[in-house]
Amino acid sequence: MNNLGNANFENYVGLQQGFSEMAYQIVAHVLSLGYAVMLAALFYFILTTKSVAPKYRVSSALSVVVMVSAFLLLYAQANNWTSSFVFDLERGRYYLKDGVDLFNNGYRYLNWLIDVPMLLFQILFVVSLTRSSFSSIRNQFWFSGAGMIITGYIGQFYEVSNLVAFAAWGAISTVFFIHILYLMRKVINEGKEGIPIEAQKVLSSIWILFLISWMLYPGAYLMPHLLGIEGGLFNEAGVVGRQITYTVADIVSKVIYGILLVNVAVILSKHEGYKSEVG
Repeated sequence: MNNLGNANFENYVGLQQGFSEMAYQIVAHVLSLGYAVMLAALFYFILTTKSVAPKYRVSSALSVVVMVSAFLLLYAQANNWTSSFVFDLERGRYYLKDGVDLFNNGYRYLNWLIDVPMLLFQILFVVSLTRSSFSSIRNQFWFSGAGMIITGYIGQFYEVSNLVAFAAWGAISTVFFIHILYLMRKVINEGKEGIPIEAQKVLSSIWILFLISWMLYPGAYLMPHLLGIEGGLFNEAGVVGRQITYTVADIVSKVIYGILLVNVAVILSKHEGYKSEVG
């Protein structure tokens, strides 16, 4: 295997096997879809801010921050892809371009480092905690969210060069991940107490969506090794699969999650007698 050091496996595939026109364009289009959806959602959250009572608007403001961050960094990720590979006319495939920055999923991790704490904080401004301390849950969300992303960020540099380090950092990240799932389940269960049934149903949907979408990330992290290194998904199918998985997970865990939180806030606002300023 050619030595690209701690480069992500997309670069090894691009150097050794190259990408077909279909695989290359699917990734390029999926990455473009990712940042386009974030931009569209940005306008949605801005325009619906006044549909909820003032006390719930912090959640919408956090969604705006998340969308801006996601749009900018996913746009950079998309440009990173198109600038890292070039079409070879003789072989009819896209190969790693010499003398340029390698493709790196680090842009996503930088985005998640900003977004994950915000996403976790959002729900705290919509639901009311009946037994837990707001500040305690907030601090735990921040600590485990940042810990999960930072350790995962370190681990992804070793996905080809050092599988032991890759697995070790991934395991540490998973501990934080499990703690976040526990906290989110706790917050949602407490948030259901004493609110309208309609809002309870939406919160139940949020938990299912949260659980499924967040489970996609470990799958994408492990993608090159799901069926064995230098075999299985260590090829263009693995690259395409990873980028689709990451993008779907980002859209669901940020955009759909934020929209559902707005729905909960609208229900609670109406229940409390708030008249929407949105026509």
